[in-house]
Amino acid sequence: MNGSPIPSARTLTLYRNGSVYSAGDPFATAMLVDGDTIAWVGSEQAATSIQDSKMDVVDLHGALVAPGFVDSHVHTTELGMSLVTLDLSGCTSLEDLLDKVRNHAAGTTGLILGSSWDESRWPERRAPTAAELDAASGNRAVYLSRSDVHCAAVSGTLAAELRLQEYDGWDNGFVVRAAHDAARTVARDADPDQRGVFQLAALKHAASRGVVAVAEMAAPHIAPPEDLRRLLGLDGPLSDEALPQILPYWGQLVETEAQVAGLVDFFEGRLLGLAGDLNIDGSLGARTAALREPYADRPDTTGTMYLTPEQAGRHLELMTKAGLQGGFHVIGDAGMDTALAGLRLAAEAVGEPAVRAAHHRLEHAELTDDAAIAELLRFGVSVSLQPGFDAAWGHPGGLYEQRLGDRRQSMNRMASLLSAGVPVALGSDTPVLPLDPWSGVRAAVSHSNPKERVSARAAFIGHTRAGWRAAGETNFMRGQLAAGAPASFALWEVQELMVQTPDANVSAWSTDPRAGTPLLPALDNGDEPRCLQTVHNGRELYRAPDLA
Repeated sequence: MNGSPIPSARTLTLYRNGSVYSAGDPFATAMLVDGDTIAWVGSEQAATSIQDSKMDVVDLHGALVAPGFVDSHVHTTELGMSLVTLDLSGCTSLEDLLDKVRNHAAGTTGLILGSSWDESRWPERRAPTAAELDAASGNRAVYLSRSDVHCAAVSGTLAAELRLQEYDGWDNGFVVRAAHDAARTVARDADPDQRGVFQLAALKHAASRGVVAVAEMAAPHIAPPEDLRRLLGLDGPLSDEALPQILPYWGQLVETEAQVAGLVDFFEGRLLGLAGDLNIDGSLGARTAALREPYADRPDTTGTMYLTPEQAGRHLELMTKAGLQGGFHVIGDAGMDTALAGLRLAAEAVGEPAVRAAHHRLEHAELTDDAAIAELLRFGVSVSLQPGFDAAWGHPGGLYEQRLGDRRQSMNRMASLLSAGVPVALGSDTPVLPLDPWSGVRAAVSHSNPKERVSARAAFIGHTRAGWRAAGETNFMRGQLAAGAPASFALWEVQELMVQTPDANVSAWSTDPRAGTPLLPALDNGDEPRCLQTVHNGRELYRAPDLA
């Protein structure tokens, strides 16, 4: 493939001899970009007729041009941190984790940081104890975040230093709730410049995955507000380096209009809302997601509720009045009950039409019944789902079945939400899951519950256009490749393009062009699409090393 990087505004670039994902022309093979705007999409024959010496011409050699991805739930600094600390996602047993800690300790000094372990996949089905981490690390301070980032395993050395045994949520080295908050604060105590390095690494990583925008879900219990301020200084048209756009949320509860105004001013008016990881409940991995019925593997608990309906309602009322999005992290069905009660209270205070117009959002919404879906539709709420959760934990014998038993069939109901008309945007919750949008599309297509599977096209829209809509984007051309749309797209090296359906009773994949549907990469053959170039608003964010 030949062609130069996307130049400055007003330069004409013609992409041709490939495939262009465009709902307006499902057979398009060429696209003309005029600076920061798509000027034309059409056929190869038409491209030949309009090509002239004023244009830079990129021969796609069969590559796919598709709208850039939006990841609707990201923790940028923590993603960057996970890229440079001990990765425990591949651990197959408790002893495997301890071996990795032991080997890492042999070549490092200071605090040992690690992430992404998941005991539900191990034969032991338990977290490491403080004593085991002391022995593996040589009595070093150790903080190992579980894959859901709502809990962690810590060494006895770190626990003694922070007196974690005195906090709610301490369990022999496994920490949740207040104990985890205390441990995470110290573990995340990097200096501001180092945090900037983490953020830059994370955004470059996102660009290399075809991502043009990330919904940053910052919150006080994750990092100080200055962290989000620094992140917001990295993106923008005047930045020295082109990076994915930040769609910023701050997960802090408010009770007064003065608190709202103070936060809006602190973030210089750039916040989209006080939403995201403002926790109504916790996680299934930590058994802190709030359930109506007890956990299958811990009948003595139904999880933890962090907010009351009155707190949620007041927060949504204030957000509605301020013209901002409100929203919460909610996973369990009892947590959803609290979120819905809050929506009703807000509607009583400001009126149901005003609540609908505010386009509030909920993150995860994993355990949602039909009645809840109807109320989400009634109040105009968008849902940010992570289909990769089902791929990781929804299989028989997986985390969902361990924690919930037969209730696992009611998790992550993407098809039910979409068929009811509830807007659904897709994300990764990285670093909980790898930032890999195509794996999210695949997970939505192959949901463990066949009734909740969706087409690849629906999942792709959920990871592109729907991400912009959920963030309140007013330019309805965003997330599309059509004349007049912003030039935000990615080039993909693909082995095969297909049309996919969610019906398990028929062939799932088809190469028949008569479907009249834009083609997407085949995701069932083991050949992963490879990003060659990412462009946002006409600025190149990423170029593969082998792209001339």
